[in-house]
Amino acid sequence: MVMFLLRNIAIAQIPVEVFAGHKKASVDIMFFKFFKNKAGQPSKFLFFNRNRASIDYAITQTTNLPQFGFTEAFSYNHPKLKGFAPVAVVQILNRGISPKAGIQFAKITKNYTIFSWAVSETLSKPNIDFFFLGRYTPKLTDKLNLFSQIELINSFPSNQQNILAFTQRFRLGLKIKEFQFGAGLDLTQQGKGVFIKNENFGAFTRYEF
Repeated sequence: MVMFLLRNIAIAQIPVEVFAGHKKASVDIMFFKFFKNKAGQPSKFLFFNRNRASIDYAITQTTNLPQFGFTEAFSYNHPKLKGFAPVAVVQILNRGISPKAGIQFAKITKNYTIFSWAVSETLSKPNIDFFFLGRYTPKLTDKLNLFSQIELINSFPSNQQNILAFTQRFRLGLKIKEFQFGAGLDLTQQGKGVFIKNENFGAFTRYEF
């Protein structure tokens, strides 16, 4: 199935990020590319893929266990919708599988990317998720670009007994051809009324294969 998808996706680079923070380390592979049509050109169908794993330095046999996440999404992007599109999402986390559906917005250019969606789980008592990715890579010199990125992940439960969960990830550095590096900060807040807050700052390296 994976090979079938990759064969039919327009050829493009796949970025891999390694982030080493003062509390956790993570590996993140994320890309979104258009499927090819019969003529070999990008179609209206956009495929989003993300594989992420993180490990806490304070890991024990029962606490702070490694976290894994796999997200696949398909959207139909008609030009008349001006970047908006219906989207179907499947997310696999440590706690289980979550099918979701909603609305996506995508604007991808050479120097900036805006990618976002608002989706709801299709299960009973669903969570409402808002995802935003903004990336800006303007040219500084002929061989050097700025690399800046912000990512927001917000989860709002429809069940009042469940907790709110918010994540913010920031990256700021330099881009030299396919290689990016710099400083990073990950923030999380979880709770209801009183929030448990965590921060993880460090350095990232990113390469586009």
